[in-house]
Amino acid sequence: MADAVRISIPQHAGAPLVVGVGASKGVSEDEVLGLIEAALSDAGLDPRAVAELATLDARSREPSVVEAAAKLGVPLVAYAADELAAVPVPHGSDDVRAAVGTGSVAEAAALAGGGELLVPKRKSSPAGRAAMATCAIVRRPRLRPFADGRDGPPTRSEAMSMPATEAQHDLRHHGDAEVRDDGDELTDLAVNVRTGTPPAWLRERIADSLTGLAAYPDGRSARAAVAARHGLPVERVLLTAGAAEAFVLLARSLTFRHPIVVHPQFTEPEAALRDAGHEVRRVLLRAEDGFRLDPAAVPEEADLVVVGNPTNPTSVLHPARTLAQLARPGRTLVVDEAFLDAVPGEREALAGRTDLPGLVVLRSLTKTWGLAGLRIGYVLADPETIAALQRAQPLWPVSTPALVAASACMEPRALAEAEAAAVGAAEDRAHLLAGLAEFDEVTAVEPAEGPFVLVRIEGAAEVRERLRTLGFAARRGDTFPGLGPEWLRLAVRDRATTNRFLQALDQSLTLTAR
Repeated sequence: MADAVRISIPQHAGAPLVVGVGASKGVSEDEVLGLIEAALSDAGLDPRAVAELATLDARSREPSVVEAAAKLGVPLVAYAADELAAVPVPHGSDDVRAAVGTGSVAEAAALAGGGELLVPKRKSSPAGRAAMATCAIVRRPRLRPFADGRDGPPTRSEAMSMPATEAQHDLRHHGDAEVRDDGDELTDLAVNVRTGTPPAWLRERIADSLTGLAAYPDGRSARAAVAARHGLPVERVLLTAGAAEAFVLLARSLTFRHPIVVHPQFTEPEAALRDAGHEVRRVLLRAEDGFRLDPAAVPEEADLVVVGNPTNPTSVLHPARTLAQLARPGRTLVVDEAFLDAVPGEREALAGRTDLPGLVVLRSLTKTWGLAGLRIGYVLADPETIAALQRAQPLWPVSTPALVAASACMEPRALAEAEAAAVGAAEDRAHLLAGLAEFDEVTAVEPAEGPFVLVRIEGAAEVRERLRTLGFAARRGDTFPGLGPEWLRLAVRDRATTNRFLQALDQSLTLTAR
């Protein structure tokens, strides 16, 4: 039977086919392949047009499914249960839905990337046994041609980075929305700004700057301070009204044909690109892989890649060598290091590197120093890129108080204070993770390296609402592409606050389980 199917993927004139597969544990390779072959034959479909097999992530390691993809010579794409649960299926089963969240794994996996359902769910029917395998077949619309003229079936990375509509996720939702109306009544675990900031000495410096508001802002001193802090010439530094402005400048002043945003991550980069008219593709990292980035998942054609490090909301710190593999001539690699100064020793930082082509590093002073209301950040890049971004800025884009704050935060004593705060936050984070590990209902993404932790909780939406009634605001996770309603992000706080939160979480989980 395996001899009847192809071993490699030739170029084919038809639109690509995606075969969705569901399989019970222990189902044989011959049964899976036989079902797929029969479904293709009965529908008059050419096996050479199959571009990929797709399934539930919990089935992606089933040997028969893995071998079926290998024999067909196509990639095996796995989807999380919450992703498949969001895909409407025309022939679902209530029993299957109760077990895995979707009425049909085969149909949902086949339809997850869009397209026309050609073969509805089919079951294998071994004599004397219940169905062990299911399949469904979808004709997926072609992707638009890439720069090299190729217009063939999508690769795995292309499939995972299909264009998605902004309506699927609220890209404009941020943690401050969780506390905006009830902030005085809630302990804030939704916003990642360090508590107790800005420190008194920084507030005094900012207050002193108010005597100079009659003059137009002069950013030369602050720019030089940032450059010196990273060992760079000033031509490689641009001061911005927070890192968020930098995303807008990048989207509007540089030219891209194939922008990619690696998710889950801060949603402003994608929102800014969409606002500027770009068609954005996503590379979705998976919880099963620890939200770790495989550079091979990023399509070669991508001429803009945006990734966070450490990533918000996953708290994953990608190795610098992994990110460096994404840099190449003709590509802009944007690394958002807004939380890197909250990592002890700033491990894996790319700020200050000048050897990687197209590298753009963004930094923010918002989180560590409590300056969200002041708006100050900066861009580190090659002089040509900096000049292009600067031309897109309005005159005097950064206020005098923000410039004074930037200079102050580059001073040796400030850097030492930031390092001490990072070490303390790491200890507080370890305490939080140890407490979370006591709950069977909670799974935290580890190792976490940022000043926040991402957790998966069944019924997280209800838990989050119960936490609010007990005085704690947590950040919902379903607004981040790649995450579903079972995710929450928790800011790291001091041990006393964490202990109170863990007690509230215990109560919330108990009430939710009733």
